[in-house]
Amino acid sequence: MTQPAYKTQNAPKPVKGQDPHGMIVGQGDFQYRVDTQWGRLDKNKYPVENCHDLVIDSQGRVILLTDEVKNNFIVYSKDGELLDAWGSEYPGAHSIEIVNENGEEFLYVVDHGWVMNRNWDGVSTEAWDSPTNKVFPQQGFVAKLTLDGRLVYTIGHPVTIGIYEPGMPFRPSDITVAPNGDIYVTDGYGSDFVIQYDCHGRYIRHWGGQNNSDENYNLVNTHGIGVDLRNADKPELLVSSRWQQCLKRFDLEGKYLGQIATPGAYIHGPVFEGEHFFAPVCWSHIDDKNADDSGFISVFNK
Repeated sequence: MTQPAYKTQNAPKPVKGQDPHGMIVGQGDFQYRVDTQWGRLDKNKYPVENCHDLVIDSQGRVILLTDEVKNNFIVYSKDGELLDAWGSEYPGAHSIEIVNENGEEFLYVVDHGWVMNRNWDGVSTEAWDSPTNKVFPQQGFVAKLTLDGRLVYTIGHPVTIGIYEPGMPFRPSDITVAPNGDIYVTDGYGSDFVIQYDCHGRYIRHWGGQNNSDENYNLVNTHGIGVDLRNADKPELLVSSRWQQCLKRFDLEGKYLGQIATPGAYIHGPVFEGEHFFAPVCWSHIDDKNADDSGFISVFNK
């Protein structure tokens, strides 16, 4: 995908970085300067293994989610000043969502189940079935927290409520929350279903997987999800089917509506801003494979 980003008079303003020599990324009206000094910390005190997601609260604080259990959460001011660091309960921390419920903000955290291996041999990084690989898989979960980290509830393996068969993996990858409070979780590293719960974590329905008679409902590495409210009368879910290189459109009850093809891009879920949405791409499809160091941010108009 090399075409220019969509242009608009209302495009987000580029972020002014502190580093005058920072690299410029983006195209057209969507160009940004990379501030290499923002948020830099002592890596021995505040280590980060992977940072898969972040949110910004109503006070403008940036809450970074990491899968380093010395500090699952690192909280910055808008200017990159360290405000807080905490959390060790989420070794596979992968996605975070912030929601305002009756004036109080809550965090939804997705742990995808991949954890650092204490028996790592210091070398192996790709042999997933090796007992000495850097990470190994276990089952994941979802947690609802107050903004200061107090646990409200957790959502565990769907086998416990009878919607998965024993032996089916549950390694969720993303979460989004609808205006009515319903929660949608993508099981992108597990069994590839979208699971819908109410605001109290009670099961409503699920769809997806890879063995549907209607292939439109198949999801393959359903890595990300977002609620599209740009058409207020008919909100939709945009769900990534990363290995199929597309975003699939569903209504809020799981009815298939269509898809947005992203050929060449192993795409994640959308982040909405006005009439546009941004979607991160982990890899590009180059030479018939997902190529290392080939990710980018895609921008879509309405």
